[in-house]
Amino acid sequence: QRQLVESGGGLAQPGGSLRLSCAASGTTQIVYVMGWYRQAPGKQRELVAEISSGYRTNLADSVKGRFIITRDKNTVYLQMNGLLPEDTAVYYCHGDLEWGRGPGFGFWGQGTQDTVSS
Repeated sequence: QRQLVESGGGLAQPGGSLRLSCAASGTTQIVYVMGWYRQAPGKQRELVAEISSGYRTNLADSVKGRFIITRDKNTVYLQMNGLLPEDTAVYYCHGDLEWGRGPGFGFWGQGTQDTVSS
């Protein structure tokens, strides 16, 4: 069964950094799109960043210049620099077989809480 297993993240101070990893298992097929969404309390889930198997990327305006998304086969990484308190959220790894279909499609990791606080 195809799964996304997340690791990394946790607690950081404002201006600090965190790194998230997510590996797809249970499939020999390349997951075409892998990325991250996040959901803060009382807010809708939003796209943070996504990357295709051909290294096409899409990042939310709020994280451009601070976050970097990379991948190696079926593992995706999110390097988060210059963290702000508003980056505090549960981060969910997402995978899909087509580009641009949004959160209503694909499959999800279990989520990891990332908190930015002094």
